[in-house]
Amino acid sequence: MRKFFSRSRLALLFIMTGALIAVYITTLYKIQIYDAGAAAADPGVPKASQTSDVSLPAQRGSILDRNGTLLVSNRPAYSVTLSRNPLLAVGAANANRIIKELVYAAEEHGVSYYDTLPITRGAPFEYIVDMGDSQRGILDNYFEYFSLDREISASELVSWMKEHYKLDYTTGITDARLIIGIRYELETRHIPPANMAPYVFADDVGVDFLAVIRERAYPGVGTNTSSVREYHTPYAAHILGNTGKLDKNDIDKYTALGYPLDAVVGKSGVEAGFEQYLHGVDGAKSVASASDGTVLSSDVTEAPVPGGNVYLTIDIGLQGYAENELAKFINNINAERTEESKAMGGAVVVTGVKTGETLAMASYPTFDLSSYRKNFTALTNDPGKPLFDRATQGVYNPGSTFKMATALAGLRTGTITRWSQINDTGRYMRYESFRPYCWIFQQQNVGHGLLNVVEALRDSCNYFFYQVGDYADIEALTQAAMDLGLGVPTGIELSEKTGTLATYDYVRNVLGRAWVRGDLLLASIGQGHNMFTPLQLAGYAATIANGGTHHAMTILSKVKNSDYSTNIVTQEPRTLGTIAEGDYIGFLQEGMRAAAQSGTAAPIFKDFRVRTAAKTGTVQIETSEVNNGIFVCYAPADDPEIAISVVIEKGGSGSAVMEIARTLLDYYYRDRAVFDIQPEGALIP
Repeated sequence: MRKFFSRSRLALLFIMTGALIAVYITTLYKIQIYDAGAAAADPGVPKASQTSDVSLPAQRGSILDRNGTLLVSNRPAYSVTLSRNPLLAVGAANANRIIKELVYAAEEHGVSYYDTLPITRGAPFEYIVDMGDSQRGILDNYFEYFSLDREISASELVSWMKEHYKLDYTTGITDARLIIGIRYELETRHIPPANMAPYVFADDVGVDFLAVIRERAYPGVGTNTSSVREYHTPYAAHILGNTGKLDKNDIDKYTALGYPLDAVVGKSGVEAGFEQYLHGVDGAKSVASASDGTVLSSDVTEAPVPGGNVYLTIDIGLQGYAENELAKFINNINAERTEESKAMGGAVVVTGVKTGETLAMASYPTFDLSSYRKNFTALTNDPGKPLFDRATQGVYNPGSTFKMATALAGLRTGTITRWSQINDTGRYMRYESFRPYCWIFQQQNVGHGLLNVVEALRDSCNYFFYQVGDYADIEALTQAAMDLGLGVPTGIELSEKTGTLATYDYVRNVLGRAWVRGDLLLASIGQGHNMFTPLQLAGYAATIANGGTHHAMTILSKVKNSDYSTNIVTQEPRTLGTIAEGDYIGFLQEGMRAAAQSGTAAPIFKDFRVRTAAKTGTVQIETSEVNNGIFVCYAPADDPEIAISVVIEKGGSGSAVMEIARTLLDYYYRDRAVFDIQPEGALIP
């Protein structure tokens, strides 16, 4: 039988068929992939598009003071963004050139841009000293992804990155650093888990720089319209706080709440504390874009809901006055001191006795929120620590202001009564190993003699309170302090330190040594390991002033909706506890009134037109010859309205710093009426 196909012909047929298939596949690839990419780059060729859903940020709510004076609002702003894929589509050389030109243009127009690569900007290259946890984590992820040794030096990393990002030998070292910084920003956002926000090259840019960007029309470089915070007061920086984009520290928290990766959130102060009210509800839009990133169309699919407007309890007039008086006092005493003895800072807190409302809360030194980002490096390197909120974060020995807590412990345990007397001989001699002096013995070589609890508070007698604390013991002191609001959370909606109480457990577990009776004696007069914030001290004074009712401190008055038509939240006074022994609190009040009329606070308050109850405190510092000055008071003494705490680092003594409290009382009861109360929503002129 004749064969129609020989084996050789069949083999040839298979070869020809395979060749045709290969040509077909190659042609198909060219049409669908290569030519499509070329078409995308050719402005004369229609561009393929893709549709994506994009978050539409809600307008952030405003912040106002208790009288409706506008403190923080929003203003329109523009940001410049970089998209990795469209930029790299033009090739590494062109991408690097575009980045260089973009950075040069930004510097020419005075625009700050984001480069968080934690390596110094100039040679010799080193890792930055103050690398944050977030920066460290991103860098470690980068090392792991590219299988780089974590011990690689900064110079070696820069060399590797120059090669990796294909920078040619003609690129100078300075230009290389700025280019790889931006390439690093783009790269880290595409490395798994890729949970970082899209890269914003610069935000809040001026129209001149914006015009340059639009004119040059760089691939992958775009602009967005957004809003930024606008500040209408130079005061209350620590209270108001700042906003910023999500980072490694908070991204999980907010994405779990449905926030997009590029969301702006409160980072500190009121902005963080009331994020739930201020943020609003983001909307959504559907965006059709070309393969090169050009937006072809945009349609809103869900309108955003603006955030609420937060009213604070502070009076911005009183706040500004407190900040100015605090700064003036510290600057005045520093003008007469050596560099080593200068006061480093301080804080003042004014609170409503019957409500726990914070009326003013000043910390010195402070800063200007409107230039915070611009001056961030200088602020963080300032030895005075202006970013540190001493009112809520600073912890200090209370000194003799703690003696009301010791008195309460003594009364509760039966160690003393109102009329019990203790004979101050000048030096407490019960223990051979520790025999502390009363302050008057060191000055006059005598003791106060026989004193009862009211007289001991009036004269701030150390001996009296050594003995009371010694016999009442530390458990009673600790409980009394906590009931009065010391060493426990105040309830304020801001981040705060809770301080330290001198207890057996603290000494054993934290300090790692045995408890000794000297610890108890020092704790009894507010020295040793008792450490509290100025905010706690103001609440402590308020608790005594109102007869033992311990109110939660608050900075929130109310929240209104975006058009101010409806109250969303109205803050009511909250009680954290009540001291049952009201008569004991009455004895403490009597002692504080006596201190202001004929005791340690009399030089300033004896003839003051508003009758005041007060207590001074002086705290020795191991590292300095100059003491801290502590002072608490409330007024009017017979029907209290406000309580004040003052803490001045190296202030000298409580008697020296109480002048600040008097000026604030002057303002509150007299000068405050002179200042215009602005209508709700008004700007401060």
